[in-house]
Amino acid sequence: MHEMSITQSMVEICEVHATGRKVVEVVLEIGELSGVVPESVEFCFEACTKGTLLEGAKLSIERVSGRGSCPDCHGEFPMLSLFAPCPDCGAFGLTVVSGEELRVKELELE
Repeated sequence: MHEMSITQSMVEICEVHATGRKVVEVVLEIGELSGVVPESVEFCFEACTKGTLLEGAKLSIERVSGRGSCPDCHGEFPMLSLFAPCPDCGAFGLTVVSGEELRVKELELE
C-alpha cells in the first residue's frame, strides 16, 4: 500500500510548515488520475499522525476530476484513464489538463 508512505510524507511536509504549532485541519487535493486511493489515505492518516503536530487533526480530501485535451482535434473532455483515446477523434497521446494532483492545499493551525 503506497498510500501509507504518501501519507507519512504528507505529515512530514505539514509538520515543517506548521513550525511547531498544532495542526487543526489538513486539506488535500487528490486527482482521479493520480493513482492514489483517497480512502486509503484517510485510513492511514490517524496512524501516521500519532505523536505528531497533526495528531487529532481533521483530514479533508478534495477530489480533482480528470480532464484531458487532444493535440489533434484540440477538444477538451473528462478523462477517466491516462491511456484512453480522444472521445471525439480517437487520437492517442492526450495531454492531461487536471486530475494528477496530489498536494496539501490548506493547513489550519492553532
